[in-house]
This record gives sequence, C-alpha cells and structure tokens, in this order.
Amino acid sequence: MTATIPGPPPSTQAAVRAPEGDDPVRVPPPKLSKYTYAFPVDGCKVTYQRQLLVLPKTTIWAAKGCSFVAPVGGVVDEVNIQNRWTPATDAGAHREGRFVTVIGDDGVRYLGGHLDSVANGIRPGVRVEAGRQLGRIGNTGNARGTAPNLYFAISWKTGPALWWVRRGMVKPWDYLDAWLSGNPTLSPRQETLALRGRVGETPPCTVLCASKKAPTPRKTKQADRKDEPFTLNPTDTP
Repeated sequence: MTATIPGPPPSTQAAVRAPEGDDPVRVPPPKLSKYTYAFPVDGCKVTYQRQLLVLPKTTIWAAKGCSFVAPVGGVVDEVNIQNRWTPATDAGAHREGRFVTVIGDDGVRYLGGHLDSVANGIRPGVRVEAGRQLGRIGNTGNARGTAPNLYFAISWKTGPALWWVRRGMVKPWDYLDAWLSGNPTLSPRQETLALRGRVGETPPCTVLCASKKAPTPRKTKQADRKDEPFTLNPTDTP
C-alpha cells in the first residue's frame, strides 16, 4: 500500500518567506592600463557602428550640437576649422570636414570629424584632459546630407600629408564599448603600436585614395576670397 503525505495547508505555505540577503557587492572593473578614457560624445544618446565596412573607423550617431570630448588626456595636434569637401572633387584630405586630432598620453592619435564647430581655445599644442570639449557634432565633410554624427578614428601620429592614416587604422568599437559602459581603462595603445610595427609608420594608401578631377573654374571678375586656415599642425612630421 502506498501512503500519500499531505503538504502543508495554504496558510502555512503563505507564511514561508525566503531569507533576505545582503545587498550585492559592486566590484570595480580591473585596471587594465594606467590611462583613464572618456567616451568621445558627452551627455547625449548615441548609437554607433560596430563592424568593419570600408575603413577601420566608426560613425557615432548623435544629435547636432552634442559635445565631442577628448577621449584621453593629451595634446591637440591638428585643427581644421574649414569645411572644404565637395562631391565634385571628393578630396580625401577633406572628407572628414571640420575635425580635431589629439595625440593622447598613451601615444595614440584620436580623430573626431564631421564637426559643426571647433570649441573655443582648441588649437595645436593645447593640453587637454579626458572629457574636455573639443567641438560640437555636425555633418560637415562627406557627411553632407546625412544625420549629424561624429567620425571617430584611432591611428598613430603622422603629418597632415598622410591623411589616409589619420582617418583610421585601428578598429575602435571594442574600446568605445568599454569606455561607455564597461572599463574606462581599456587602452588601444598596444594594438596601435603593434599595427604600426607591422605596416610601418607611413604605409601607402590602399582604400578610397583617389580624388575626382577638379572641374575647370570659370573666370570671374570678383576678387578671390582669402581662405580660412585649413589644417594647423605644430610639427613638421611628413
């Protein structure tokens, strides 16, 4: 014969409560480098590309006027306050429109392009700390006709003539993920130096290199306007 043992009455079941535990302990992420980074867009909702399309850079989508900030402490290297890009020529050096580059204390160069404007006081040789505003997001350069965004790229220092290095050599999205919501000490220094060692400091351009032939300008009686400063650089590096 099989006996069935009845369970506790409903009143007894309701009285049983799980023991209360302690509050969870928040453990800070491990320190992966001696550098502390900031996500390059401050105070705005963002989305960004996490895959290689054509170039190893990313597009960070954010509202026009949002702040582009220094991702790490360093020195401003190049400042371009003029938007010279036109679809007629599609010159490679002009595609990022208005931009600022910073040579970080980690030895890495960071570019923020398609800017609507450059912040006051930002010029070559100026010392900046992580999080300092460098400019405001827009859609200059070949981002004309798109939603506002920040062209963000990681590379190493060269002179302005090697614009194809400046526009991006190291895939940035793993670092952006860490700086945004994970570990602000994850550094691209080792990956950047390793890549520079493999391809050389001044590698040739291999993707999207050629510009279009400039159309012949029409003669005009008006005096030519003096151009604003284009790219300023505190060094003579080729």
